[in-house]
Amino acid sequence: MPKKFVSNKDETVRMFNNDFMEVLSRVHPSVPLIIFVPIILYMLYLSVFYFKATTISIISFVIFGVFIWTITEYLLHRFIFHLEFKSKLGARIHFIFHGVHHDYPSDSRRLVMPPSISLPLAALFYFLFRFLIGEASVHPFFAGFLIGYLFYDMTHYAIHHFNMHSKFWLAIKNHHIKHHFQNPDKGYGVSSPLWDFVFRTNYSNKEKQNA
Repeated sequence: MPKKFVSNKDETVRMFNNDFMEVLSRVHPSVPLIIFVPIILYMLYLSVFYFKATTISIISFVIFGVFIWTITEYLLHRFIFHLEFKSKLGARIHFIFHGVHHDYPSDSRRLVMPPSISLPLAALFYFLFRFLIGEASVHPFFAGFLIGYLFYDMTHYAIHHFNMHSKFWLAIKNHHIKHHFQNPDKGYGVSSPLWDFVFRTNYSNKEKQNA
């Protein structure tokens, strides 16, 4: 169990003295779907009716976008969310971005990314990918990227609040639960353990057997 673990109850700790900032830090798990599903549909609409992309091209770029999300998820979690500074300000920033989740892992209002963070990040990634692959290709690609993100956010919520029964979902859940309660320096993949295998941050067979 990580030494910073505080409570596994569905409870919310106050992070900001300012009421407006505090409200922005809490989000219902349906909010990412409400915000990003229309954006995904708009990206696909532009691909079909404006850029006249072929079905094969759209499907290929969507799959590619989902794939790129998986490594983005891993890298963000490992190198950004778990980046800790020695200063008080750095520790405060880390707590706001991710530390609070490790302290209160079942807080249902801080399990999905708040729009105050997800929307600026989405805009940043959109323009980065547009620069790299061009205006025509970026729309189906970014639709796939956002699909991957939504799968991550919904999976993360489900891991902490749903009962898993299938072997697939149990494996996904156990992988992430070990990150919280056994070794926070491993298991950075939430929706998929793929990159933990690639970058050797997966759990050993002995660790997997331990509860």
